[in-house]
Amino acid sequence: MTRTKKPGVFGTPGFSRMWIVLPPLLFLAVFYFYPLFRIFLLSFMPEGMWDAGGLEKLFRTGHYLRVLWFTTWQAALSTVLTLIAALPGAYVFARYNFPGKRLLQAFTTVPFVLPTVVVAAAFEALTGPHGLLNSWLMAWLDLPSPPIAPDRTVWAILLAHVFYNYTVVLRMVGGFWAGMGDDLTGAARMLGASPWTAFRKITLPLLRPVLFTAGLLIFIFCFSSFGVILILGGPRFATLEVEIYRQAVSYFNLPLAAALSLLQILFTFGMMWAYTALQRRSAVALTPESRERTGRRASAPGERLMVGGNILFMVMLLGLPLMALVIRSFSTKTGPGLIYYRALFEDTTQSLFFVPPADAVFHSLGFAGTTLIMALILGTLAATFLAGRKDRLTALLDPIFMLPLSTSAVTLGFGFIIALDRPPLNLRTSVLLVPIAHTLVAFPFVVRSLLPALRSIPRSLREAASVLGASPWQVWRSVDLPIVGRALLVGAVFAFTVSLGEFGATVFVARPQTPTMPLAIYRFLGQPGAMNYGQAMAMSSLLMLVTATGFLLLEKARIGQAGEF
Repeated sequence: MTRTKKPGVFGTPGFSRMWIVLPPLLFLAVFYFYPLFRIFLLSFMPEGMWDAGGLEKLFRTGHYLRVLWFTTWQAALSTVLTLIAALPGAYVFARYNFPGKRLLQAFTTVPFVLPTVVVAAAFEALTGPHGLLNSWLMAWLDLPSPPIAPDRTVWAILLAHVFYNYTVVLRMVGGFWAGMGDDLTGAARMLGASPWTAFRKITLPLLRPVLFTAGLLIFIFCFSSFGVILILGGPRFATLEVEIYRQAVSYFNLPLAAALSLLQILFTFGMMWAYTALQRRSAVALTPESRERTGRRASAPGERLMVGGNILFMVMLLGLPLMALVIRSFSTKTGPGLIYYRALFEDTTQSLFFVPPADAVFHSLGFAGTTLIMALILGTLAATFLAGRKDRLTALLDPIFMLPLSTSAVTLGFGFIIALDRPPLNLRTSVLLVPIAHTLVAFPFVVRSLLPALRSIPRSLREAASVLGASPWQVWRSVDLPIVGRALLVGAVFAFTVSLGEFGATVFVARPQTPTMPLAIYRFLGQPGAMNYGQAMAMSSLLMLVTATGFLLLEKARIGQAGEF
């Protein structure tokens, strides 16, 4: 009796699994590990011989120690402020139902999916010298100069980080809190404990693991912050990311930039390892409660005041910068108008490297479309392999495919310009370098979007189709594709929106003739004049509209709560 081979994922026999995983592995080897290896060589062997002088200089020079210290303490303070600001909102979402709750939850996530350049532009529009608040105050009080000047200060950076990461606490802590139920705290109250004692003795210890996990994730985001620091901090402030950019682009000190990149890699890898370890250990044995059971209407006046106050705070914190951005994009000297939007489609400069601003929109759309195709192909192959049988190789490759998420985009972009500059990989001047960099950033999102759907397909369906004579291609088209179709759409939206807003790597690899929308916004904000400022606001509003729409489509296409993001 002959035994037929069972079909693997997407109908592929077991022995061909290695062919499936080869393309994503080769992609990572060439465009991830090789650039990082070149950074390592440039750090320790800048002239072809061993020389650790670059790394020694980092710890002997006060300036670089101050950069490292500022990077650390601003990330820590941003994390603490975000937790303080968002915990009351997490409690309200976990314990109360109110009209418009789902819409408000979707709205609170929009700032997190916005490109960092747009976030910085939004705060420039709200609190900058030409911002909405200063313009109104100067007009109402007849003041000769702006009365509010938080821009170019650490407070603008901290506020932008709270704005950006607010939803991390709201979703992670609020979601966990909603599943805890009221049984334990109710029993404590019946035994005479005050509300504060019940929170301190029962709720807080149960929340502590997810608080640490969310806090560490926010710390990582703020530690590797680039666009917000570069635009809102100006020349006064620099994190490791900004200093890498300045040393590589402004001073062309590549060995020192490589040493800083190596330090950034070590810090980021260490924090991501701690995050994954903490995430594995943060599970608490609880009886899960449905949101319908834990959520209730606010009835007492104090409860209504607390819920209403938190909703107002969320709308003001998250809505005012976005509203200011849109208003400033229409505000002209003669009143509301479309002059800045029309200017995006005009070529009014004869500079050698100038292109019409509208070209940046088309470049971004073209790069995003190419990234979508590349990331879907590579991500589907990787997810297909990981969704197959569980073995040691799968356990090894799963975290390897996630490594680009633990590496800053600035480090990746810098690695590209020092590694891909000689045959057969002389791509420094190639237009393909931008979508390749974007694919590297978007690829892990596609993998994590597809995995839950692929793992949910019963093996018996594929086996039944094979027994009935279906070829591997027919099995994939008739069985797998209808099930994973929505997950593919989620991955495609992720890849497209990530590419549209990517700034850290693009600022290194994009050519002057092919700027993207984030690069154009950065250039506009760096130039004087009301027209440049207005065009920055207009292009930021367009980019905000596209990314927010993509996110809302992603939320609609997501399969229930499935997914790993």
